[in-house]
Amino acid sequence: MSRILRTMAGSPGTVVVMAGGRRRVVIVGYPDAELLDIACPSDVFDVADRLARPGYAVELVSFTGRAFRCQSGLTLVPHGRLDRVRAPVDTLIVAGGLGHLDAAADARLVECLRRLAGQARRVCSVCTGATVLAAAGLLDGRRATTHWLDARRLAAAYPAVTVDPAPLYVRDGNVYTSAGVTSALDLSLALVEEDHGPALARRIARGLVTYLQRPANQAQVSLFLAAPPPDHQVVADLAGHIAAHPAADLGTAALAARAGVSARQLSRLFEAHLGTSPARYVRTVRTEVAAHLLSGTPLPLSAVAHRCGFGSTETLRAAFVDHFGTPPSAYRRLHQRHVQPPARSATV
Repeated sequence: MSRILRTMAGSPGTVVVMAGGRRRVVIVGYPDAELLDIACPSDVFDVADRLARPGYAVELVSFTGRAFRCQSGLTLVPHGRLDRVRAPVDTLIVAGGLGHLDAAADARLVECLRRLAGQARRVCSVCTGATVLAAAGLLDGRRATTHWLDARRLAAAYPAVTVDPAPLYVRDGNVYTSAGVTSALDLSLALVEEDHGPALARRIARGLVTYLQRPANQAQVSLFLAAPPPDHQVVADLAGHIAAHPAADLGTAALAARAGVSARQLSRLFEAHLGTSPARYVRTVRTEVAAHLLSGTPLPLSAVAHRCGFGSTETLRAAFVDHFGTPPSAYRRLHQRHVQPPARSATV
């Protein structure tokens, strides 16, 4: 949680404490918002309010101030209207959800958000809430993330924003954006850690029975959750071959020969259908397979590296840190599924 990606130097600003000695957190919802985008941060700050001083006062607002139906079908009753919120605001959070495009197209909502953001110490979005921040111009010239399924659309719609679909959350100055849905927990815990330190954040995470300290730059989604693209048979066949034989010769020349195309054509196909080069795709798959072995087997790291096509534990470690933001030894401790530890293991 302390590993928030910082791309601009400087402090987020002076802490805003209300007269009652609590930081004011305002969450903006709208019709067809994602319930978890609202519930995750509100729960984290609610627990923090009971454990820390200064605590947090959480308010849910909508543009009209009337109850709104979340995309799950549940109806939420906000505390008030967005246009009636006045300073001080410590942390402003915009939820995502299926209604994010309608919210971003509402000029009055966007203007209220822009005004309020100028008075807040921190401005945050969860999931596709980044689109609403972008519509308000709050992400111009900044690096941001969003749900990986919406990243290309956001980048195309707002070219002034540098969209990175990989991390769980990104901080650029005093603006924080997080990835899909439950990454709101990771961001909220990171904000609490920023305010009160890692011990309180860990205590809250344990109480919520959630993953502890996922690094900001951990990948949003595993390749094992995404099937090979069905629209090009060559790419689909090679993706299956790579996943099934990670220790094989998977150089671009070898893959091109297997597919019966030139290396240049293969690179074009991978970029077009997977959004990456053959070499980067192979490295990512090998890292994902290594993660599976680390969490589900007692194999020493040297054996994991060999089975996954890495030449050494050092190469495995470098790939792991790049992809997950954490070394393989730490990943194993967090993910191991009740397997006996290896008798001997290299230190990575």
